[in-house]
Amino acid sequence: MSGPVNVRLSDDGKAVIIVDQSALPGELRYLRLETLDEMYEAVKTLRVRGAPAIGVFAGFALCALSAGMDKDADFKNRFLEAAERLSSSRPTAVNLSWACRRMTEACSRAICSGSEIDAALLAECTSIYEEDVFMCSAISSYGLSLLKPGMGVLTHCNAGPLATSRYGTALGPLILAAEKGIPIRVYADETRPLLQGARLTAYELMEAGVDVTLICDDMASWVMSRGLVDACFVGCDTVALNGDTANKIGTSAVAILAKHYGIPFYVLGPTSTIDPSCRTGSDIRIEMRPWEEITSLYYSRPVAPEGVKCLNPSFDVTEASLISGIITQHGIALPPFEESLPALIKK
Repeated sequence: MSGPVNVRLSDDGKAVIIVDQSALPGELRYLRLETLDEMYEAVKTLRVRGAPAIGVFAGFALCALSAGMDKDADFKNRFLEAAERLSSSRPTAVNLSWACRRMTEACSRAICSGSEIDAALLAECTSIYEEDVFMCSAISSYGLSLLKPGMGVLTHCNAGPLATSRYGTALGPLILAAEKGIPIRVYADETRPLLQGARLTAYELMEAGVDVTLICDDMASWVMSRGLVDACFVGCDTVALNGDTANKIGTSAVAILAKHYGIPFYVLGPTSTIDPSCRTGSDIRIEMRPWEEITSLYYSRPVAPEGVKCLNPSFDVTEASLISGIITQHGIALPPFEESLPALIKK
């Protein structure tokens, strides 16, 4: 089975091959992950990241783990434990738990013979990947319908091919525009503290031939005030039923600025990112990450005094009132989201 360049099942079906996103843009490094510990670490440390991509990764990972397990009487319990541990590596990204749940359900439905279980899991992870490819293309097309030649778009974090299986979500319309020869200017926030905008978004857009300008996060207001931004496109890790959206830390600040300057703010992501258990953004669990990401990671020496206390939430929640539309593979949901999102989920 062929898979995406950034995340794929190995040819022997016993491992997952990923692009190590923590090494980009300096080095394009591929990793072969065979054990649950390696897979957990890859998600936890953001070697593989992006809500749709880690969903695809989870499907491939659990398929590979099953291939290496004895199909004894305790197999399904051990498989469930592996899925639960993998799911716990990034609690805010709902696509991860969604994909793990799909794989455990496929395992539960399978007849208890080794070959049939492995075949069922291979079919399910293949479906997750193929659905993601379709999702990327559809979201990109819907997003492109909102763009006109010469527009300026600001984006935050990274929601391109590395974070998905093809075009991406927030970056998908921009890359599709370049393919069609439609000129779009993009302003990419560097996205502190992990610099996904600087390391990954700038890299991907340059590779795609998109006119991209990198800015520091706190330059967004200046760029907007000069009339350089016509729309904001961002991805999402969790969407509540009322439209409140969790995305990389700093996204809510972009949305507040966009509201102030009268700039439409769009969230792009698959319907699998909508969490029915979250009625509002207050129900979304926010992942807290290590202080070293602020003080020393990606720097040749520490940039803060030793021992200083830090606060490092990985995500913030953008209130639905700040969002102009949520672009999914089934169409564009408009306010009120309490009505439009359920309609899209049913599709």
